[in-house]
Amino acid sequence: MHKLARKRIAEKRIKRLFKEAEKRARQERLELSNRYVEIARKISMKYLVRIPKEFRMKYCKKCGSYLVPGKNCRIRLQKHKVVITCLNCGEVKRYPYIREIKERRKI
Repeated sequence: MHKLARKRIAEKRIKRLFKEAEKRARQERLELSNRYVEIARKISMKYLVRIPKEFRMKYCKKCGSYLVPGKNCRIRLQKHKVVITCLNCGEVKRYPYIREIKERRKI
C-alpha cells in the first residue's frame, strides 16, 4: 500500500476515534474516551499524520485525557486568550482569539 493511502486511512481513523470519544464522553464514560484519544495519538505518531486542530484542542497533551468542560477541565477567557485548565493534571493551555476580536470590530 502506498504511503499516501496509509496517511489518508490514518486520518480517517483519527477523526472517527475522536468522534467516538466525544460520544462516550456524553455518556459519562470518560475512561473509554481517554483510551480512544490514546489510540488516535499513537496512530498519528506512527503514520506521521497531524491531528486536526478542532480535535487537538479537545485533549490534554500532558496526561492524554479527553477534555469535557465542567467535568475534567475549566475554560476561562483572559486578555484575548482562551485558557483551558486540565483538572486531572493541572496543565494549562492558552489559545489566542484575536481573529474573533478583529471580526467584531468590522461589524
